[in-house]
Amino acid sequence: MSRQRLLVIGGDAGGMSAAAQARRIRGEDELEVVVLEQGEDTSFSACGIPYWVGGLVGGRGDLVARTPEEHRRRGIQVHTGTRAEAVDLDACRVTAADGRTFDYDHLLIATGGRPTRPPIEGLDAPGVFGVHRLDDGERIRAAIDALPSDRPGRAVVLGGGYIGLEMAEVLQHRGLSVDVVLADPLPMGLLDADMGERVCAAMRGMGMGVHTDQAVREVLRDADGRACGVRTDQGTYDADLVVLGLGMGPEARLAEAAGLGIGVTGGIDVDATMRSRTHENVFAAGDCVQTYHHLTGEPAHVALGTHANKQGRVAGSVIAGRPARFAGVLGTALTKVGDLEIGRTGLCTTQAETAGFDFRTDVVEGTTRAGYYPGAEEIAVKLITESGSGRLLGGQVLGGQGAGKRVDVLATAIWGRMTAEELSESDLSYAPPFSPTYDVVAVAARVVSRAERG
Repeated sequence: MSRQRLLVIGGDAGGMSAAAQARRIRGEDELEVVVLEQGEDTSFSACGIPYWVGGLVGGRGDLVARTPEEHRRRGIQVHTGTRAEAVDLDACRVTAADGRTFDYDHLLIATGGRPTRPPIEGLDAPGVFGVHRLDDGERIRAAIDALPSDRPGRAVVLGGGYIGLEMAEVLQHRGLSVDVVLADPLPMGLLDADMGERVCAAMRGMGMGVHTDQAVREVLRDADGRACGVRTDQGTYDADLVVLGLGMGPEARLAEAAGLGIGVTGGIDVDATMRSRTHENVFAAGDCVQTYHHLTGEPAHVALGTHANKQGRVAGSVIAGRPARFAGVLGTALTKVGDLEIGRTGLCTTQAETAGFDFRTDVVEGTTRAGYYPGAEEIAVKLITESGSGRLLGGQVLGGQGAGKRVDVLATAIWGRMTAEELSESDLSYAPPFSPTYDVVAVAARVVSRAERG
């Protein structure tokens, strides 16, 4: 068998997990693995950027799981500072911005996500920062360090999703006053309104300004052209720096320009093996792809490193000749703001309604530990279940320390298509430092199962 070449565009989670998996299965004599990465870092954690900005992570290097040099020592040819400019699907060739060309037998596109940037005047001004790559974190840290010492710094965060909340918290931790401005009625749009209101109350309780239902009309600039605030229809908010947390879409422009099929979510259309539905020797993985929801089967786009790594391993396995499939997503996610941990999985009520389910919702409150044990904190669990069958469709968890990871129990139950009654009878762990005798997750499931039994 002649030696083949796997060419990977993108050196972060999806791309490098595919490259590493293919290299593990096929030796260098059979498969040459080449990676083009536009930046200088590979295998870095974008999710860790807020905590690095907040001084909770030691340094930039702590967010890099494996450097280009480490990948090279494992037989992967990594070209950093190399941006793929065009893909010729007929010639099986990629042209880089510097004019070099790279032929391939198999192509893996892992171009990641693209931060949402609406057409707002002044959004490109100096002093407006995204939170996407390690260089973004470097710039935000430098901007904070450069703030005058004679008054508190001021930050405006645009958006109330995961990145928006995390950045608001760490900026406040760095001593800045923080205003969060969002066009939605509540932060955390994938939570139901009753749970989102708890998040909003917690943010305001920390001293943050939370300004809802306010679309930004303009980023204000000073005489030097630098961002100095934002304007909405309801007011203006001064800022020394403006941070964007408006969400992430698929970065699929290179693939689309080449003629690859694009799905309804804007991501590259792939099957369960991560192979393009339109070109059999092209694969894609990570934030640039369209995946599907495990419960509904509907197209979905979820930008998360866990999915990117799994998809990359699937693609790398298939390219190397080993069968593998990606099983979809539930949208499980976890974050925190202050002392409030926030988890969600499966369908929220809006999604359940859109999917055509007849469902019920139940909220149960309890404590994270036995009530008599020091450090017991409040926790609320919301379950969304199919009426009649009691099948679990979604779950949301809010509470103090130790609350958030309980969402993994719900995610596992939903993934396994369990009913609330089956979950209520599951053998969950118990010890006073970790939960009451009946954990609130089991209690919530029992409430639902009793209601279903009448």
